[in-house]
Amino acid sequence: QVQLVESGGGLVQAGGSLRLSCAASGRFRSINAMGWYRLAPGKQRELVARITGSDIINSGDSVKGRFTISRDSAKNTVYLEMNSLKPEDTAVYYCNVAYRDLKFVDLAVWGQGTLVTVSS
Repeated sequence: QVQLVESGGGLVQAGGSLRLSCAASGRFRSINAMGWYRLAPGKQRELVARITGSDIINSGDSVKGRFTISRDSAKNTVYLEMNSLKPEDTAVYYCNVAYRDLKFVDLAVWGQGTLVTVSS
């Protein structure tokens, strides 16, 4: 079982920056990918950015050039550096970790979510 602890959300003015982090702990064989998704009121959940164990990165078009995802494999932690924030970035941001458990089963777990609010 893997547990996630997210941190870093909050209120920021448009044009500002925030950094989210998500640390994974527990018993698992390996982490396949770590990523961030967001859910805004009245919208569907969307991919923000995702990084694999091979450091392949996918990110949503709306955040390219503004958000940067990175990971610290030694700490099993993923970071999301968010710059030039816009009011439309306001959402609950969820960490997602895909991992392989001790029985070689591929699973995924979600964090509890952290609210990011960008004021205009």
